[in-house]
Amino acid sequence: MKFLSFFISRLGKALVVVLGVVIINFFMIRLAPGDPAAVLAGQAGTGDATYVASLRAQFGLDQPLLVQLWLYLKGVFQLDLGFSYRNHVPVLDLILERLPATFLLMSCAFLFSIVFGVLLGVIAARARYNNKRRWIDSSVMTGALLLYATPLFWLSLMGILLFSVLLGWLPAFGMESVGAGLTGWARAQDIATHLILPTVTLGCFFMAVYVRLTRASMLEVIGMDFVKTARAKGVSPNRVIRTHVLRNALLPVVTFAGIQLGQMAGGAVLTETVFAWPGIGRLMFDALLQRDYQLLLGIFLVTSVMVVVFNLLTDLLYRMIDPRIAAGSQEASA
Repeated sequence: MKFLSFFISRLGKALVVVLGVVIINFFMIRLAPGDPAAVLAGQAGTGDATYVASLRAQFGLDQPLLVQLWLYLKGVFQLDLGFSYRNHVPVLDLILERLPATFLLMSCAFLFSIVFGVLLGVIAARARYNNKRRWIDSSVMTGALLLYATPLFWLSLMGILLFSVLLGWLPAFGMESVGAGLTGWARAQDIATHLILPTVTLGCFFMAVYVRLTRASMLEVIGMDFVKTARAKGVSPNRVIRTHVLRNALLPVVTFAGIQLGQMAGGAVLTETVFAWPGIGRLMFDALLQRDYQLLLGIFLVTSVMVVVFNLLTDLLYRMIDPRIAAGSQEASA
């Protein structure tokens, strides 16, 4: 019951946050320069005021701003995100079509960054603790610093030039080979090959953060009394690292992981644009250029929900990893 109460409380706060984000995004989009009706009229090769006025009436842009907000919120509650005038399809259908590609890229980049980040962080911390291998710690931390300081777009372009143009090992653009007609396992291999460069470039920045965070947390935990007691009792060094040190050192890593997933949704915009990856990041970039208000609002809503859900899952996972949080909440309620 206490866990259920905790979950309901977090869920209620998440819904309030999503509602606030929806309202703020609506006003921010309306304050941005540009008019979708004027853009469409320009693309049609006419600047007639009557034609522009008819387009504004068709899209509901001639109504008062609060009325537009109410109609949009009403549609959101009914899972109707509006109609994309540029693509001539419902916004929700367009987003659901692109969402799997973004989820695939984000999940692969997340797993890459956290697995290799934590692994290298553990290696660096153990090397630092063992004075004979400090050169390993210096090498790992120097590499992490370089990756952290390298701009994402530069890393993406250099990856394309090296592995696609010069070496020809990996494809540079797209999610799969166009016109290949592959099915089954062959298609999965083709998608995996196209996924390597976007995954590595998107995950390298966050991997560098995980390396530094894991190393710092482990060095802090290694010096605590319960670790010294475990060593004094004759527990093997590997078991001390795995059971006592790493589990406690992962708590700040889990906290950052929830934040990272939200940041990765934003970083996917640049990565998908550079690699022509057909996800919602690329869709957001195109909608911005085309002044497609309804599509932009729909993408902002979906990404906001994703960020809130990721943080909610992080809170639940944090509570499972660290029982002291559950105990603390029980004492507070008592």
